[in-house]
Amino acid sequence: MQNGSSDTDGAPGRGHGAKAFGHVPVLLQPAIEFVAVRRGGTYIDATLGLGGHSWEIAKRLGRAGRLIGFDKDPAALERARERLTNPAPELAEDWPQIDFVHASFAEVAEHVAQKSVDGLLADLGVSSMQLEDAARGFSFQAEGFLDMRMNPHTELTAEQVVNRFDERELADAIYEFGEERRSRRIARAIVRARPIHTTARLAEVISAVARPMNPAERRIHPATRTFQALRILVNRELDDLRGLLSARGAPQVLRPGGRLVVISFHSLEDRIVKDALRDGARDGSFRVLTRKPIMAEDEEIQRNPRSRSAKLRAGERL
Repeated sequence: MQNGSSDTDGAPGRGHGAKAFGHVPVLLQPAIEFVAVRRGGTYIDATLGLGGHSWEIAKRLGRAGRLIGFDKDPAALERARERLTNPAPELAEDWPQIDFVHASFAEVAEHVAQKSVDGLLADLGVSSMQLEDAARGFSFQAEGFLDMRMNPHTELTAEQVVNRFDERELADAIYEFGEERRSRRIARAIVRARPIHTTARLAEVISAVARPMNPAERRIHPATRTFQALRILVNRELDDLRGLLSARGAPQVLRPGGRLVVISFHSLEDRIVKDALRDGARDGSFRVLTRKPIMAEDEEIQRNPRSRSAKLRAGERL
């Protein structure tokens, strides 16, 4: 899923909000406010995930509305389908049409008509469902095969990158996508330790050569940035984000007055979103709604530490 939301399991159809899904998604309230759901409108959840944001959009749309959910991850798509097609009885009579699309949000214009959408929400990153499944290989918190593919039907895995890239290619990728200053040292250690097939072994190799040097570095695991880099590379995350924000992506499907809302989780993503909205304001295609990014308040961060790095930016199609 191209999704950094904090959705967790919960009983479908119980309750009236995203809490029916367990954990409230990151920046839920401002996301819903900025996307400005209009009854009877058409909205896209570009990173469906477990459907927490979609639930809140759907219950505001009404029977005449339409929600289109995109996700790369077929497992997440099916989980969301089960949840979103089983609303509580008191909501069922006023529930919108919901369509599910197994595709990257970069392909949004291939599946949705031009100028037909009132709002598009994209919550970037990795979901808790993916992180907590050791078999997916996204996290070093548990032993698992180095996979990291959001879409299991694509070819490139993290294991292939780790074991087949030459040292320079590996160092460049770790530096570019992980913003890791120790990329050359880490790449050299990985090459010497080959073959590496599991998340735990990779984390062990990195930790041995990238020990934290100051208090700021001690706050995060030494392997965090390298794992981020591998995930971004394997899933072409930045390319897909640029595709979504390009003239042939969200701007093409949004009608005048339509809202674009993006929640990012690291500086590489946020920079792309910020630049795209700024360029849209310059060429007259967008009005920027967030002069500065919206960030989680202390209460949300305490409830969900992953929200600490989340930044929301929004624009309105002109």
